Amino acid sequence: MTDPIVSAMVFYALAAFTLVAAGFVALSGNIVHSAFALFATLFGVAGLYAYLSADLLAVVQMLVYVGGISVLVLFAVMLTSGLDGPLTSNPTFRLGGGIVLMLAVAAAAFVAATAVPSGVESAAVPTTAAIGDALLGAYVLPFEVVSVVLLAALVGAVTLARGYKGGHR
Repeated sequence: MTDPIVSAMVFYALAAFTLVAAGFVALSGNIVHSAFALFATLFGVAGLYAYLSADLLAVVQMLVYVGGISVLVLFAVMLTSGLDGPLTSNPTFRLGGGIVLMLAVAAAAFVAATAVPSGVESAAVPTTAAIGDALLGAYVLPFEVVSVVLLAALVGAVTLARGYKGGHR
């Protein structure tokens, strides 16, 4: 058993890291800095999943979101033309409004968290094997259809990025 104080400190440290990184995503004036802060935010969420014994969600968060989506966002930012000049900042950047919105969301989250009674902690049970059996058993056809749709979306994104005009080049 772990000490409840240390356990709470780890949780609050992960939550604070995630919230600070999310604040940088929302309040940064530079889109590249926002993309890297998004990477840190998604990594913090994966840490929270791992801390809460949601092993499959933590791994999926790391592989799909931290690994895939963050790289996709960075490639989209890097492939966008016109970002090399002084106009790399977000033109709609408003620090005051962002801080007010962030405080309102934090207040609503605090009210929601204090309204829910704290329950009894249960033992962590691995969920990966049961979900893996379901995905590769009863749900193998929908799983493969989703992979084909994602492949088509990737091919479409590459085609759009290269500027495909029609039947000839």
